[in-house]
Amino acid sequence: MEQQLVNLLMFIIPALITGAVAYLFFREHVENESRRRDFLIQKDLQKESLPMRLQAYERISLFLERTKPSRLLLRVNPTSSNKEDYESLLIANIEQEFDHNLSQQIYVTDQCWSITSTAKNATIQMIRKVAQSEKIDSADKLRETIITDMIDKRAPSDAALSFIKEEVSNIW
Repeated sequence: MEQQLVNLLMFIIPALITGAVAYLFFREHVENESRRRDFLIQKDLQKESLPMRLQAYERISLFLERTKPSRLLLRVNPTSSNKEDYESLLIANIEQEFDHNLSQQIYVTDQCWSITSTAKNATIQMIRKVAQSEKIDSADKLRETIITDMIDKRAPSDAALSFIKEEVSNIW
């Protein structure tokens, strides 16, 4: 009886070891195939989404360029000599440009969108701050003062544009 038990164990133990090795091998093979399939799917998605992402970065760059005070003031002429009306017109133009590009945020990183939004708000604040000055009494004077101020400092959108360029270079 003992001899039969030893013989039975001599057959069962190698079979169990072989079964365990086969199970581990097939499990690893299935996991590798799953990762390979996920990689190929991700690669295909990236191939399709990359042009859309790059287009979003282009549109945000265009927004930042169009809302640079130096460019904005050349493009948006005052409709009257009232500085408050011109201030409102400039801010409305910036907000309209921003609203037109809201959908781009789904294609860029949260940090990029946040920096873009901050640049927009900083530009609006700069316009408001200059318009509050008692020395400025007309739309033309407001325009002149903003342009003069921009000679000495960088536009808020310049930092955002630098960030976008860096982020796009990291995509490659």
